[in-house]
Amino acid sequence: MTSYTVQKLSAFSDGNSGGNPAGVVIDETLPEADRMQKIAADVGFSETAFAARENDLWRVRYFSPESEVPFCGHATIALGAALAEQNGAGEYRLKLNNAEITVSGEKSGDLFKAALQSPPTKSAPADPSLVTEILDLFGYCKDDLDPAIPPALIEAGATHVIVALNNRETLARMSYDLDKGRELMNRHKLVTIAFVYSETPQKFHVRNAFASGGVLEDPATGAAAAAMAGYLRDIKWPHNGAVALIQGEDMGARSVIEMQISSDPGASIKVSGTARYLS
Repeated sequence: MTSYTVQKLSAFSDGNSGGNPAGVVIDETLPEADRMQKIAADVGFSETAFAARENDLWRVRYFSPESEVPFCGHATIALGAALAEQNGAGEYRLKLNNAEITVSGEKSGDLFKAALQSPPTKSAPADPSLVTEILDLFGYCKDDLDPAIPPALIEAGATHVIVALNNRETLARMSYDLDKGRELMNRHKLVTIAFVYSETPQKFHVRNAFASGGVLEDPATGAAAAAMAGYLRDIKWPHNGAVALIQGEDMGARSVIEMQISSDPGASIKVSGTARYLS
C-alpha cells in the first residue's frame, strides 16, 4: 500500500500559539476515498486536506475522522501554507467537490500568512423547531439569544447553523452530548453549529460544535466563519467591511480569523489568518 506524508499545521493561530490543527497531504494523485478517510481518522484532527495537481489547479478533498466534508476553511489555510512552503508564495486555484476557490500563502519568519476566497454565500432563517432542538441540546433558552442576529442556516460551501447569544458568560458554558449532537446535525445535514457573541460590531467570540465530524468543538472554523460573514451582510449588520472572530479561547487554543466582506450579496468572503507547522 502506498504511504502518504501528512504535514501537520495549526491554522488561524494566535501568533506562535493556538489555532486549529489540520493535516495536509500533497501528492501526485489523490488516494482512494476510503484511504483518505482512514488517513484522516489516524491523524485525528478535525480535518485533513488532500491535494493533487490537476492541470493548472489543485484538486482538493477534505475528510474529518468520520466523514468527508465539502469545504473546510482552516484546512484550506493550512494547505495554503504548505503549498507556499513547497512551491513559493503565491495564489493557488483549488477545485473542490462543489466549487472552485483560491488560496494564497506566503512565509513570514517561522509563520505563514494565508488567505482563502470562500465559495458563494447564502442564508435563510432557521426553522423554529430546529432552534428549539438546538437550545434544548445545549441547555440554553430563548432568553439567552441575541435578537439582533436571529438564528439562521448559513452557507459558504457547507451548511451551518448560527445561534447568537447575548453575553460572553453564556457562550463560555456551552456543552452538549456528542452522540446526540451528531444525530441532530446528521439528520438536518449540518456540518457545524456556531454559537457567537458580539463584543463589538466588528469583533465576535465564537464556539463551534462539530459533532457531525466526530469532534466536540472546533477551535477555528473558517468555513463557518465565511458563512457567518455572508449572513451578517444579508442582515445589514454594521460590519464596515471587516470582522474578526476569536475562537478556541474556552478550549485553551485561542484562534484569530479575519474576514473581509464586500457589499455584493452572495459574493465570496476573504478569510485570512496565520498558520504554523506543528512539531
